[in-house]
Amino acid sequence: MIVKIATIEDLPGILELYSQPELDDGQVLDIGEAKAIFDKMEQYPDYNIYIAESEGQIVGTFALTILDNLSHMGSKSGLIESVGVSPSLQGQGIGKRMMEFAIGICREKSCYKVSLSSNIKRENAHKFYEDIGFKVHGYSFLMELK
Repeated sequence: MIVKIATIEDLPGILELYSQPELDDGQVLDIGEAKAIFDKMEQYPDYNIYIAESEGQIVGTFALTILDNLSHMGSKSGLIESVGVSPSLQGQGIGKRMMEFAIGICREKSCYKVSLSSNIKRENAHKFYEDIGFKVHGYSFLMELK
């Protein structure tokens, strides 16, 4: 298995992973909308979508943003979002490998921390994150705007 930066050609496989009921209630963007957003995302500095690929198939994905900060003496931080692993392959180390990859990038970029959030309903995901070394750190707040 390899982990690499996604290209626009990878979008159908990424959208398939996002169609899981636990991620976006089984709903995904159409490919045209996804391509327009992907093009825009490529303009952001230090923001990439990654895929895990095995035998030519996309089996996992995540997004990683490296943020510059005025606080923490200018130290950068990493933010992991939109993590997904093929349901039939969960529990086989794909998520762990992707998180190790993301953490490695954060270390290379001299981040002082890496964080992620997970929907409160995803208890299996929370156990996974804690098992690989993430700690619950405060509260995550959100306000739905739609």
